[in-house]
Amino acid sequence: MPDASAISKPVAGYMAPPSRTADKAFEWLTLFMALTVVLLIVLVGWQLAAGSSGAIRKFGFGFLFSTQWDPVNEEYGALPFIYGTLVSSFLGLLIAVPLSIATAIYLTELAPRWLRQPIISLVEMLAAIPSVILGLWGIFVMVPWLQKYPFAWLKNPHHLGWLPLFRGPTYGVSLLAGGTIVAVMILPIITSLSREILVSVPNLQREAAYALGATRWEVTRIAVLSYAQRGLFGAIILGLGRALGETMAVTMVIGNRPVISASLLKPGYTLASVIANEFAEATTDTYLQALFEIGLVLFALTIVVNLIAQLLLMRFSGESLGRSVQ
Repeated sequence: MPDASAISKPVAGYMAPPSRTADKAFEWLTLFMALTVVLLIVLVGWQLAAGSSGAIRKFGFGFLFSTQWDPVNEEYGALPFIYGTLVSSFLGLLIAVPLSIATAIYLTELAPRWLRQPIISLVEMLAAIPSVILGLWGIFVMVPWLQKYPFAWLKNPHHLGWLPLFRGPTYGVSLLAGGTIVAVMILPIITSLSREILVSVPNLQREAAYALGATRWEVTRIAVLSYAQRGLFGAIILGLGRALGETMAVTMVIGNRPVISASLLKPGYTLASVIANEFAEATTDTYLQALFEIGLVLFALTIVVNLIAQLLLMRFSGESLGRSVQ
């Protein structure tokens, strides 16, 4: 029988199992940080709902569908602002997405090394410009130019003036001007994210396509864009989130008129702009609560749009996976 004291002695080279305390502490710490983000979102929504409770009780769901915004008679409705926000954001995406993805493709697949980094630096500098500076540029440079050249061409009956979208007088400040400045604001974001996504595509994808005799365009379309399409869609959604909440630059060029018009050349208003413009002028409780409800609508609209985008992304990914299996 071996001596009990000899059994209790540790064997040379044997290490006791590490303590799980540090791992558990790290796990709980990161969980707390993740829940803090969720808590912040809940608190923001709760505060907006509490601040607008009086307006919600007074106007009900009619607030979302009313076109009246008359602080004197205390009649408030959010529909013109919802319309202006959605239209300007859609126009911004319509202009920015092709430019952003094309720029990202050029920087990733085509640009020579000596030109690539300067363009990347300029794109990042554009993202760093404050929105109020872009708003000043928009109102003093972009809007007069748009009014003199593109708007005059669009409203010409021999071009596109026969369409309801481009009828009426051109004031310069308009929904289309607001959409254009939104495009300028979100272009560097979508470009930078799209470039990072395209860079992350494995070179094996490109080499395999070249080995099969594909041209450069076919490699970009089949091997690169098809592989990165989910990430590119995510980049567009992030740009949409920025477009929905953009305030100062849009406020300075959109015209700030609470009307709904089919013409993109007429002024409009957005949810963020009306809060920025009129919050300091809210002298009555109902007026202030209506602005809080506008903020609540913008908050809910952002969440709903992102949820819809996530659902589309999941469906899109599922269809792509089904095609690949077939």
